[in-house]
Amino acid sequence: MSVATGNSLPPNPRNADEGLFDGDSIAFIASLVVHLGILLALGLAPLLLNSNDQAVTFVAANEELPEVEELKLPDEFHMNERPTPEIGANSVSETGMAMSTAQVLSDVSEVPSPLEITPVDRANIEINLAVTTATALHIDNLPVKGAAGEGTTGATGAIDRLTQDILLSLEERKTLVVWLFDQSGSLARQRAEIHDRFDRIYEELGVIEASGNPAFKRHDDKPLISSVIAFGDQVEYMTEKPTDNVAELKEAVASITLDETGTERVFSAIYIAADKYKKYRLQSPHRNVMLIVVSDEVGDDVAGLDKTVNLCRRYEMPVYVVGVPAPFGRKETRVKWVDPDPNYDQTPQWGRVDQGPETLLPERVKLRFADGGDPDPIDSGFGPFALTRLCYETGGIYFAVHPNRNVNREVNGRETAAFSAHLKHFFDPQVMRAYRPDYVSAQEYMRRVQSNKSRAALVKTAQLSWIGQMEAPQTRFVKRSEAELGNALTEAQKAAAKLEPKLASLYQTLQLGEADRKTETSPRWQAGYDLAMGRVMAAKVRTETYNAMLAQAKRGMKFKNEKNNTWVLRAADEVSVGSQLSKAATAATGYLQRVVDEHPGTPWAMLAERELSTPMSWQWEERYTDLTPRRAAAGGNNRPRPASDERAKMMKKPPPKRRLPKL
Repeated sequence: MSVATGNSLPPNPRNADEGLFDGDSIAFIASLVVHLGILLALGLAPLLLNSNDQAVTFVAANEELPEVEELKLPDEFHMNERPTPEIGANSVSETGMAMSTAQVLSDVSEVPSPLEITPVDRANIEINLAVTTATALHIDNLPVKGAAGEGTTGATGAIDRLTQDILLSLEERKTLVVWLFDQSGSLARQRAEIHDRFDRIYEELGVIEASGNPAFKRHDDKPLISSVIAFGDQVEYMTEKPTDNVAELKEAVASITLDETGTERVFSAIYIAADKYKKYRLQSPHRNVMLIVVSDEVGDDVAGLDKTVNLCRRYEMPVYVVGVPAPFGRKETRVKWVDPDPNYDQTPQWGRVDQGPETLLPERVKLRFADGGDPDPIDSGFGPFALTRLCYETGGIYFAVHPNRNVNREVNGRETAAFSAHLKHFFDPQVMRAYRPDYVSAQEYMRRVQSNKSRAALVKTAQLSWIGQMEAPQTRFVKRSEAELGNALTEAQKAAAKLEPKLASLYQTLQLGEADRKTETSPRWQAGYDLAMGRVMAAKVRTETYNAMLAQAKRGMKFKNEKNNTWVLRAADEVSVGSQLSKAATAATGYLQRVVDEHPGTPWAMLAERELSTPMSWQWEERYTDLTPRRAAAGGNNRPRPASDERAKMMKKPPPKRRLPKL
């Protein structure tokens, strides 16, 4: 057993092996690493939790990119803003035909520019109805349309205007003028006028050419050539080829014969002419081609309108028509015909000719007036729809020719010139310009009609057949006995009973458009709807009050004067039978008066004034009728009759009379 001695201690085996990293150092280092790890984790945690970014790798090729060339713009652009009905170029002469050739600026933009508009509760809107008239073929690249209603008192006035337009066409390039003449008998006078006017047309152009006018000076050879075509049931070329020989042109017009079929294929003639002479628009050097139609009818081939419009627009051929005014809201007019041969009876005869209406579909309610019949036809301010649309769409002009045109007074039948339609009233073209019909395709027209219920109601009502008011209603009733008076009143009520359902149907149809009337902005559609509603309501009130007054008499009325034995109905303004009828009369007056106030100087205002002049109600008056039987008149005496005048038997025999041809 060993025993320790002295103060020495035995060695510690653990301390001997630790060296530099003792237990405390290791613990410190471990703690430091842990804490650094925690700090690092806390610092990276937000980045790891919130990052949704995805890595995108861009790889670029080492190839060299081609050098980008700077785009050089031309000094000037030429473009045609007229919408084309077909796909493809709208010009056959490149930049030279990039502008329209009409002389009247479109009063409504075809393609309105989009604007940033800030809504407001109230705003003051100024409306400018003026139409700018162009003075040259090129008007700063602005889109232009043709003129829809240029009224003249004769074909010569239209020809003078056409002379100016031919000169304007020559200022641009050489021109071909194609004359197309209607072969109907009713156009004999106008053909003679234009035949006599040819000398002046081409003489004036010749003088202008001789003066060194730039319009002619810029051309080398034959700047103006012309051709003549006649049409009726067939289309006939009166000149074999276009010529600059005035004598040849006059001879061609003079040789046009009368077509007794009464058929007028005007649109076929225009289409054939445009197709035949389109080569002058295609071949170099290009020529302008003007188509000038002389006719007094609407044409029997209106189905070809759209095809003709498209062809003329495609080759930029403006169509001018020397025609007649269309009657307001009517298809037919009465034309005064006098035999052109003086060897026959010169007594005027009247024939019916289709010269209207001025719209695609009727826009006037066919309602006769209470004083019997419909008023004499009046001017619509425009030509027949199809021909006028053709002029308007192609940049030409429709000339509404009537020798009796007078906006200051009425024209009676005796004054109406031979071969002219009787139109009782004419209207200022400056006023009517704001009431231009919608010269668009049938599809577009129906779309516009359906866009407003008041338009749709008006067109639907206008398509119904003529409806008359009470024509010469019985107003005098003699009381011989109660039974006899009752029977007379019942018979009189039958006329009103037949008419009431027809008028009620018209009113109900128009009433469907009442809600949209306040949103209508077109003056033409406003006037049309208000006039129709006012007239139908007035006729309805007039008929129903008449029936009510007769019913009142059947219930029994006493004479204030015992000697009287007759009841007489007199027209009156005040409605005394029912508050509903009184309100309806007030509403009808409001519609009609609004037409008079807002559309003065128009056909609508004139018809509204006539309707307002007839009272809408009735009142009873008592009278006395002598019922004493009259004695038979005494027979004649026995005096001899005077001898007949022998000279009457020697009177000159009247000239023979030919029947009215088909006009």
